[in-house]
Amino acid sequence: MISLNIEKTFGFISKASVAAYEAQVKAAQEALENGTGKGNDFLGWLHLPSSISQEHLADLKATAQVMRDNCEVVIVAGIGGSYLGARAVIEALSNSFTWLQEKKTAPVMIYAGHNISEDYLYELTEFLKDKKFGVINISKSGTTTETALAFRLLKKQCEDQRGKEMAKKVIVAITDEKKGAARITADKEGYKSFIIPDNVGGRFSVLTPVGLLPIAIAGFDIEKLVAGAVDMEKACGVNVPFAENPAAQYAATRNELYKSGKKIEILVNFCPKLHYVSEWWKQLYGESEGKENKGIFPAAVDFSTDLHSMGQWIQEGERTIYETVISVEKVDHKLEVPSDEANLDGLNFLAGKRVDEVNKMAELGTQLAHVDGGVPNMRITIEKLDEFNIGQLLYFFEIGCGISGYLLGVNPFNQPGVEAYKKNMFALLNKPGYEEESKAIQARL
Repeated sequence: MISLNIEKTFGFISKASVAAYEAQVKAAQEALENGTGKGNDFLGWLHLPSSISQEHLADLKATAQVMRDNCEVVIVAGIGGSYLGARAVIEALSNSFTWLQEKKTAPVMIYAGHNISEDYLYELTEFLKDKKFGVINISKSGTTTETALAFRLLKKQCEDQRGKEMAKKVIVAITDEKKGAARITADKEGYKSFIIPDNVGGRFSVLTPVGLLPIAIAGFDIEKLVAGAVDMEKACGVNVPFAENPAAQYAATRNELYKSGKKIEILVNFCPKLHYVSEWWKQLYGESEGKENKGIFPAAVDFSTDLHSMGQWIQEGERTIYETVISVEKVDHKLEVPSDEANLDGLNFLAGKRVDEVNKMAELGTQLAHVDGGVPNMRITIEKLDEFNIGQLLYFFEIGCGISGYLLGVNPFNQPGVEAYKKNMFALLNKPGYEEESKAIQARL
């Protein structure tokens, strides 16, 4: 079980002030459980882990095997929650250099549809010219500009290179059950498809086919991932006492820190494989809580790398921040620091020590320095990077986000602000139906 330690926040807030949240947290949990809070039509994620059937997992694994058998490369086309969850898990569990090796046991996973960079898409299509590739098109509507544009290019290239019949075999749609452009295309072309549940928003969708299919294609055990999430679903349930519920403690602590003037949460890792877990977390909390001119700003750093860039600001900058550190207890490999006769780098005092010990001391030393510098610290400890532990971590953050959003008093499950840029972009591109907006935009330029 992952654990949460909030002791290094108590020099800045009191233990009693966190404990005082118990009734509010209980009310938030009951609102989630009973569907009585804001955004209650998007609570499908709440008991999703325990509702996933073996038949559904078998279907996903069978489809994944078809893609593995027929593809050297698989492109995950999606934006935001439609790709970040899958990428977070895949990169956390992958060998950092496998994709460079000639002999691969799984297709190379590449991501598209998350930007509108012409150079990126050109270079991607050039890279794919001699590759046996497939595509997972992830979009409820099928009209999200970034993803739809990328899929239009990739669909044509796949059909041109591999033929219509093979393209039908290696293009999978994950979309709405009944409506939308992606659903119409999937039915028309005969693609294998999976459903994005109506009551699960994109940033909470990692344990739907949106995340599970790419993760299975990459060669990871989605049954263990789901089992970890089920474990955390039980550990953070509505009937678990406040003091024993890590997600409840996390939500209460971060909200009390926010009330005390700590407006920015920095998610910290000392393992570069967790970089995209941080990116997923940033969307989860930023899109859920940044409303009504309030909300904790989610930022992230990779230590010790960013100690040599952001470290100065964190240590001595404006005291509006706190850190939440993800600490991994066990690494997969063993590597000791060798002795060197000349010792020109002065590192012989580390000879014989494991590299992970050096990293752990950097982690501990950094925490002590930052707390001394006025930065409260929470620590989330996971045993190791495997499917079960990552499944726990994902659900921990999801349920913590739901509780925290209700404590803040916002609807954590909508994202009305995301539409503002789209209206301006469509008006500037003269999309049909945006004529009035286009005139208004032109008058401002």
